[in-house]
Order: sequence, then C-alpha cells, then structure tokens
Amino acid sequence: MTVIVRDVRAPDAEGYARVRRAALPFMLATAEQFAFDWAHAHPDAHDRPLVAETEDGAVIGTAQLRIAHDAPEPGIGSVNVYVDPAHRGLGAGTLLLRAAEEHLVERGARVLYSWVLDEPANRAWAERRGYAPSRSAHFLRLGLTTAELPPQDPPAGVELRTAEDFAADPRPLFELDAVTTADEPGDVGAELDDYAHWRETTWDHPLLDRALTTVAVVDGVPAAFSAAQTDGLGRYWSGMTGTAPAFRGRGLAKLAKSASLHRARAAGCTEAFTSNDAGNEPMLAINEWFGYEVCATEVRHVRTIG
Repeated sequence: MTVIVRDVRAPDAEGYARVRRAALPFMLATAEQFAFDWAHAHPDAHDRPLVAETEDGAVIGTAQLRIAHDAPEPGIGSVNVYVDPAHRGLGAGTLLLRAAEEHLVERGARVLYSWVLDEPANRAWAERRGYAPSRSAHFLRLGLTTAELPPQDPPAGVELRTAEDFAADPRPLFELDAVTTADEPGDVGAELDDYAHWRETTWDHPLLDRALTTVAVVDGVPAAFSAAQTDGLGRYWSGMTGTAPAFRGRGLAKLAKSASLHRARAAGCTEAFTSNDAGNEPMLAINEWFGYEVCATEVRHVRTIG
C-alpha cells in the first residue's frame, strides 16, 4: 500500500485528531483543538504539522514538530510521530520522521527531542533512528464517577476562584503560569515572556475550561492554580498545576486541584487524566493522594544532529 506524507490541510483536522486519540488515548484530542493550534502557531516555532495518508486519502499518521523558540538555548527541536495502531507496519512513521527532521534541521535544529511510549517495539524503533532514551513521564487516570474526593476547606486568608473570575484581566494568571513553568522538570526549559501570545494561544485555547480552572488566592494575590482542559466528551485533563515559589509548602496546589476536580465531576466529567515527569515526586504524590493511577509511560528520546 502506498503511503504519502504531506502538509496538513484544514479538512485534515478530524483525521488528525482521530489518529491521535487512537495512538494516545490518555490525552485530549479534538479537531477544533488542532485547527486552532495550526492557525495560532508562533512564527519562530516553524511549526509544520504533517499527515501520512494512504492512496485512498485516509489519514493514518501524524507528526507534530516545532523549534523550541521559547527555550533559553537555541537549536532545539521536537518531533512527535503517531501512527494509527491499525495501520502500523506500512512505513508511515519512518516517512513522517524523515520529513520532520529535514524541516527542523533546515531551520537550525541541532538537537531533536521526541516522546516515545515506553513499549519495547516503540523504543527500539526510535533507537534504530539515532534517538537515545532520556527522562520519562507518566500518564495517570482517575475515574471521576467512583473517585473519593474529600472536600478541602481553604484556610484563613485563602480564597478559591476560577479563571473566569480573571476574564477582565488575566495577566496575573499569566505571571503565575510563567513563574511556575520556569522551574518545571524537563529536558528543555521554557520561558513565558510574551503575554499577547500567551493570551492568544493559552487563555483563548478551545480546550481551556475557565470555569473548572481553579486559582488559590492568598490575601488577594494569585498563589497557586490548577488549569483544566475538557473536550466535551466527559474527559478532563490537568493542563498544569503549580505554586509560586513564595507560597510553596502550604498545600495550595493540592487545594486548587481538589476544587477543580470537584467542579469537574459536578459538571459531568467522568474521566480525569494528567501527566507528570517521573522525577516530579511532589506532584506525583498529590495525584496518588487523589487516587490517580499510572496508565502509561512515555520516554523522551534525544538525537544530536551531526
């Protein structure tokens, strides 16, 4: 069967999402989400989403690639390749990876990162193509319909608000997001310093559920938050949970996440998913307390060009 790799077109959004859900069922994936991401990609990221299709036009594979323009050091690229499990073995993944690497190297990438599911066949596939294993991260799942979620009352001086309460001026949440992202565990650092871009691509993202995103405010200052994403299909994703350095050690992240999960269940969500770096022991402990269980593991692989 002939497989063709090409740039995405607007009508591919549904097929792109379908492949992602089949290959990575623990993450949210909607056609609206991908169409939005493609339309709002930062020009310095040199995003070039690709699809692999069969000769009859069926999308069977996808590639998500970019230059890490927000990383402190230049020359870092990332590429994540996913193939519909029902169509593996046709060479789609190899063709997608080759096209992605060529695009990124032409735009200055000298180090490439790629997430690979921690399964022997997947890891062997990546290593044959020059990628070496690095750090790992866990996907976790919580069944909201049966989970025991003890209520947590905020202590004196702490107020729980939603992101919707900041709709008139979300800049304080941008600043909180920036300071918590700066020390998030990972191979590639990130610096959030473009408020306009953050507002366009994060605050206005179709998956962000402002009514469920919860912020712990201490004496009027946003101190911790738990960002919530929903797909309209009963699935909830914790996009980011963090606490500003000055407020850590007080259980505020746990408090915000607990309130967000309670709100999610009341809103009709049935499954909650999240992902944690394997070395992020504090967040893993919080999620274990809520009842999350590891449902899959990814290993980040790296290849140095030249």
